[in-house]
Amino acid sequence: QLQLVESGGGLMQPGGSLRLSCAASGSTLANYVIGWFRQAPGKEREGVACISESGGVTDYAHSVMGRFTISRDSAKNTVYLQMNSLKPEDTAVYYCNAKLPVREYWGQGTQVTVSS
Repeated sequence: QLQLVESGGGLMQPGGSLRLSCAASGSTLANYVIGWFRQAPGKEREGVACISESGGVTDYAHSVMGRFTISRDSAKNTVYLQMNSLKPEDTAVYYCNAKLPVREYWGQGTQVTVSS
């Protein structure tokens, strides 16, 4: 059973940077498409970024394009989300998702708060 644990969230001032990690256990992430999602209070969960199984293809929400970078480290069985130039509207709980055609797994989330 694949388990995902997010970390790296916290409080950051606008313009700052954070790097989120999604560490997997119980199975390799190599066969999964990995996505980062976020959910702000009172809003629906939205996709932020995703990366293909090989890491060769990435995609981003328009709101984070050019500021966030998703990457994966197969040796560490971990996926990262580097977040630069943070804005108050990036405040949300960030979730990692690992997806196969027939099933998907979610982590418990990590809180990111951007405020001065």
